Amino acid sequence: MRWNKRLIARGVAFLLLAGAVVGARAQSGGSLYKRPPEVGKQETGVPEALKNVRIEQRLDEQVPLDIKLRDETGQLVTIGSFLGRKPAILALVYYDCPMLCSQVLNGLLGSLNTVPFTAGRDFEVLVVSFDPRETPELAAGKKRSYMIRYTRPNAEQGWHFLTGDESEIRRLTDAVGFRYAFDERTNQWAHASGIILLTPQGKVARYFYGIQYEPRDLRLGLVEASENKIGSPVDQLLLYCFHYDPAAGKYGPIVLNIVRLAGALTLVGLGGLLFVLWRRGAARKSPTTGGVT
Repeated sequence: MRWNKRLIARGVAFLLLAGAVVGARAQSGGSLYKRPPEVGKQETGVPEALKNVRIEQRLDEQVPLDIKLRDETGQLVTIGSFLGRKPAILALVYYDCPMLCSQVLNGLLGSLNTVPFTAGRDFEVLVVSFDPRETPELAAGKKRSYMIRYTRPNAEQGWHFLTGDESEIRRLTDAVGFRYAFDERTNQWAHASGIILLTPQGKVARYFYGIQYEPRDLRLGLVEASENKIGSPVDQLLLYCFHYDPAAGKYGPIVLNIVRLAGALTLVGLGGLLFVLWRRGAARKSPTTGGVT
């Protein structure tokens, strides 16, 4: 009897397991025995148009200064005509972008309204459309909309909204590592977001990612890109305490330098205190002047 009970229990368990397998097969609608997936073939879920979209860091890469573009008035210019004496902020966008490009320019504008430097006087802003179909007229309209919100007077000459032929645009984007692609399904450009700082010689100095740029980071980046030709002693002190992290695209504190600076300030403070105490002690010991008649 005991053996029969065990046999019955095993049979019931087997029937339950078989029912579960058949139910799973029916629910999935697939074969119970499938061919294993091909080795090395994995679905990432990333749309085809986005697979090659990225920003590759090309720090210290020389941007060709002879790249020919058209400014918002339609005049033919070169990248080198905006450089030579001042650093530049490069924003690669397209003017008919429905969302992301406007956020990039809005974030840049917000930060530039905060930093103590002024476009045209201390640096240049180069907004370049990577869509070769866009025209100087479209660039001019975009410039007008942003110059209304830039709070620095007489700074329009420091902002340049540029367009160009595909071959010239590609020379620029390849030099700075900006990878983008056209999505025919949506009739839009797929691209990453960020801005790039160039030295007066046209070399890539810094990358800042996203659509919001910390004013402190942008300020320090401009000081470094200008080779310390702009900025104050406070900026030099901040550069001693903060270091650019290429992976994060922002400035972070250098703990060792901060400790050194704190130690130096402490020594200076103690030295000043000892000097004051010494002066007071010397004044008390000195004889009073005057005589008795």
